[in-house]
Amino acid sequence: MKNDIENREDIYLLVKTFYIKLMNDDLMRHFFMDFTNPEHLEIHLQTLVDFWDNILFFSGGYRKNAMASHLKLHQEKPFKKEHFKSWLSMFNASVDELFQGENAHAAKSRAQSIAIVMEIKISELNN
Repeated sequence: MKNDIENREDIYLLVKTFYIKLMNDDLMRHFFMDFTNPEHLEIHLQTLVDFWDNILFFSGGYRKNAMASHLKLHQEKPFKKEHFKSWLSMFNASVDELFQGENAHAAKSRAQSIAIVMEIKISELNN
């Protein structure tokens, strides 16, 4: 039986596993070229840990605007429906490989909500 996501160390394992999938995927890799430098990747992973720690445990440690940075990236490398589908599939697979429980379910549910909102915001930019 797998444990649930319980702390920042668990979140780090999740986001690192997730990013390995993203960076090795032919469809998604081009979005993550900035993170081929291990130091840059590590800084980004810590930001993601702050983000998910705030989402799951209401830590208050994330103070950036995730939507703004993704909307900016979209201007350079447009996101399409298949990117959102792939992102969500890899996130869910990463959660399921490592964890099970209430927080694992909450992470997948929140990821789906985030993907939907981001896709809506991006479609508004394109209209």
